[in-house]
Amino acid sequence: MTRSRVSLLSALALLLPLTPLAFGGQAAAAAPVAPPPPAPLAVTNPGFEQGGTGWQFTAGTGVATNYPHGGARLVYLDAGPGMKVSQTVTATGRGAYDISAWVATGGPNGRYVARVNGAVAAALTLPSATNYRRYTLSRIALAPGDTLEIAFESGNGWVNADDVMLSPASPADPRISSSDPKIVEMFDWSKRKANSWVQLPGTQGPLNVDENHTGGTGSGTYAASYWAGYANRTGYYSRDMAHQLAGAGVLGLNAENKAMLRSFAASATPAHKYYPAWAFNFDAKTYLSIDYRSPTNFVREVPATFELVQKSEEAYRWSGDRAYVDDPALWNFYQHATDEFVTLHDGLKDNGAVKVAEGTGQGIFQGTASYNEQSGEPLAEAGDAIGSQYQAYLAVASLARSKGDRALADRNEAKARDLKTYFNSTWSGTGSGADMVRGYTTDGRALTGWGKENSWFMPMKQIIEPGARREAYLDYIDQQASGPGRPSNIEALTYLPDTFFRNNRSDTGWKWMKDVYDHKDIQHVNTKQGTNGDYPEVSFTLLGQTVEGLMGVTPNAPAHALSTQSRLPSGMDWLRIDDLQVGDSVFSLRHDGATKSSLTHTSGSSSYTWEARFPGTYTTVTVDGVAQPARTEVVDGATYTYVTPVVAPGRTVTVQVG
Repeated sequence: MTRSRVSLLSALALLLPLTPLAFGGQAAAAAPVAPPPPAPLAVTNPGFEQGGTGWQFTAGTGVATNYPHGGARLVYLDAGPGMKVSQTVTATGRGAYDISAWVATGGPNGRYVARVNGAVAAALTLPSATNYRRYTLSRIALAPGDTLEIAFESGNGWVNADDVMLSPASPADPRISSSDPKIVEMFDWSKRKANSWVQLPGTQGPLNVDENHTGGTGSGTYAASYWAGYANRTGYYSRDMAHQLAGAGVLGLNAENKAMLRSFAASATPAHKYYPAWAFNFDAKTYLSIDYRSPTNFVREVPATFELVQKSEEAYRWSGDRAYVDDPALWNFYQHATDEFVTLHDGLKDNGAVKVAEGTGQGIFQGTASYNEQSGEPLAEAGDAIGSQYQAYLAVASLARSKGDRALADRNEAKARDLKTYFNSTWSGTGSGADMVRGYTTDGRALTGWGKENSWFMPMKQIIEPGARREAYLDYIDQQASGPGRPSNIEALTYLPDTFFRNNRSDTGWKWMKDVYDHKDIQHVNTKQGTNGDYPEVSFTLLGQTVEGLMGVTPNAPAHALSTQSRLPSGMDWLRIDDLQVGDSVFSLRHDGATKSSLTHTSGSSSYTWEARFPGTYTTVTVDGVAQPARTEVVDGATYTYVTPVVAPGRTVTVQVG
């Protein structure tokens, strides 16, 4: 049989309401939430702002002020053998940790070392790199009473080190194997780098650190969270976090995703006209001051509101956490974002019976319609905003069905359907490729041509109807991004794999994954940020794109289900992932080409329904070698053959079409 359905993409937030807002760039405290207990492991004076306190120094080493990564101080080691700066701490609980530090060197062969009870647990030999780079020693296991030594050791040139950070090792430790060594290398780098950005709850750390306040404006207790934004700012941003959420889900960072989404949801108050704050400190309570001045003067961008809704639904599917549908504050946020927010910000352009959320055209502190902050265009409506609005409606419909609110689900499905119809019949014009409309100015002018985010978000959010027009626009995006329209900032490029994978262009999606990865060691355009690879979005998105893109995994933990679709590119014969966590279950998944997939339910409490999906129409489908009736479905214009075997814990099922 054939079934047709709209694909639901992603996710939003649950948050406790904030008390009335404070001015001067600070947020008020959140509604009463117990602070996390003290961290079971802590480094004294991790940024050396208290001089040498807590650290041991040999001759030829010390604290300096000439070249800090952050704050005002760093430690140095002169060139030559036998010098060391170290700190020894004692674990008060059991766990595994990542230890990161920013290091610059004047020559090779310095060492960054972790020793547990005197024995080397992990070590890196440092290259020659005069610009600061972030290095991580991963998954150091400790038991109560174990001693951990963190040491910087001298080499052939000077060594500078700063800003040591402890991260809890991720709950999941996914592993990739493949016929293509490139994806194995990429995934291993990405999971280590991404987890190095995770904060250890209970850590005391600085607040409001940025390029203008390198020492911050105070300190606070960090909540479950991870870096999402510039590495020289101590916080997480709504746009970055939304894009990093899938990669965090692959690492099992469900607590962090929920806490961060909660903070954004709680900040979307009537005083903010239901915009969430743009960025939070790691305490998950206070707004990052560089982006917040008052309730009417803070950075806000229309797509972020909708993306947080979409990403909450995605986080729910990864985790199965009922808080995403049961928490009243969260539930209110979803509805405000797709109702009052749209009404309050729709008035510059007449869209008839359809409502389209708008920006002011007056800059980021007054509300922009697009993530493309550098265009200089006074946009009222933009392709990335309207595409994100469409996905937010679908997300609320999905969440409402899970909650049992069929009326709300039906209303939002209707709003999504009407918005997509309007977009394709009217809003986007009649042109194709470079002539498709991707925004409107505040005086009503339609804009075509290359708009970066407000171009590629339209097919990425799947608001463009499938067919020749969408295919032509995807060609145009690839041509522009590969040529004169290439963005200079790496974080913009991280969206391109998602754009092409979601439209079943596997070779192009893989091309852009490799492009991003191959530029990771190049200095970021913001020199204070470090290398491209030290921008957190890079590693997180490569993880998500491997699992949701190349492997086509769509989790649905609440329903004890998942679907898969091989999107292996040309030249990649097979790809396997182990320790893939969905809800409380763990899976292994292997794709052989586009016609054979195997799923092992390694552990879990409930059986899962697996939708094994293959592009095209096939007459024969076998499950563990036994022929099954072929069924087909149409998803976003593409026809698939599929079966839905039930995979109990401990069982492996193999499906093949031919």
